[in-house]
Amino acid sequence: MNDNAGDARLPRWRFTRWLIEPGADVSPPVRVALVDSLYGSIPIFIGGVLNTVAVSSVVAFAIPSPLFIAWATIEILLSVVRLPVLIACRRAAREGKSGPTDLYICLAVLWALSVGFGAFISIWSGNWVVAALTSLSTAAMVGGICFRNFAAPRLVCVMIFTSFGPIAIAGVTSGEPLMLLTGLQIPLYLYAMTVAAYRMNAMMVRTMQAELANAHRASHDPLTDLLNRTGFAEAFAALPSGAPVACFYIDLDGFKRVNDTLGHQAGDRLLTMVAERLRQTAPDGAILARTGGDEFIVIAACNDREEAARTGDGLAATVAGQPYIVDAQGVFVGASVGAALRTGHDLDDLVAAADDALYRAKADDNVTCVVAGAEDGAEADQPLRAYG
Repeated sequence: MNDNAGDARLPRWRFTRWLIEPGADVSPPVRVALVDSLYGSIPIFIGGVLNTVAVSSVVAFAIPSPLFIAWATIEILLSVVRLPVLIACRRAAREGKSGPTDLYICLAVLWALSVGFGAFISIWSGNWVVAALTSLSTAAMVGGICFRNFAAPRLVCVMIFTSFGPIAIAGVTSGEPLMLLTGLQIPLYLYAMTVAAYRMNAMMVRTMQAELANAHRASHDPLTDLLNRTGFAEAFAALPSGAPVACFYIDLDGFKRVNDTLGHQAGDRLLTMVAERLRQTAPDGAILARTGGDEFIVIAACNDREEAARTGDGLAATVAGQPYIVDAQGVFVGASVGAALRTGHDLDDLVAAADDALYRAKADDNVTCVVAGAEDGAEADQPLRAYG
């Protein structure tokens, strides 16, 4: 997942960021996925909207007072606004773009306030049929709120307290002795629903974190954390079709000597240092992979063979230009680079061409990098050499 695009999809306002905050130990990709999950369950959303609009409209028809008419009007206006905002957020999430996330979250809180307001005035009206209808409707809405929004437990907590809490306040102050029970019953219910939302959120976060870790392990080299062959192929497939890039196949010269003299653990530490140098100095947007042993592959933007030669020579200098400190000893290794430009062939052909160029580079002690011909044929037999 692209972190920049993910950041753009997160809320920007301080209040809305606080509402959806899942915890400090949640990784950025999971944060984005949690926010995206708030846009799911369209049938539940539509059912909730239709329910509150229908209940508020029926009550306004039965008791046509200014307060009930105002409540029905608010519910209708919120439903008209919330649905297109939800659709816009879902579309933005699919495309990895910024959407009206802050507005969507604020509208959800306003809707909960409206539901709580309707329940409060219904109980205070003294019409117990209307009070029962709105209270049952509100209780149903609380279940939907928890089910749709447990990815953001703070948002759930705020929404259920603002929608269901007013029932307890109205019940205790209504003057009806039996309604005093709501002062005990509803707080316990709200506490239970809040705890359930937090537990469901914790389960969801653990599952997402585990899936993310498994996906990372499947696509990355466990030693250097560069892409492995699988991740490399996926990253290459995601490149724009026809983008001018070159493949650089890098092999360390003298690595076996390090393994033989200092041991394999020292060799592993050396490989992680090489990977870090490549990570720090590779061209912007480059794809970095370790394909096994002491072999690395870099895919970078490149327009022609001359540019490929310069880039390949630069990569070799990055790897071999300075000594590595391994087990308190200065260790030097060389680097040979084979490069090939993408000219429409698939990844296997591109890597094979770069690999072939690498062997030519290793066969010539005076050569740092060999760039294969752009096409199979005579040009491929006359590789461009960058001399170190």
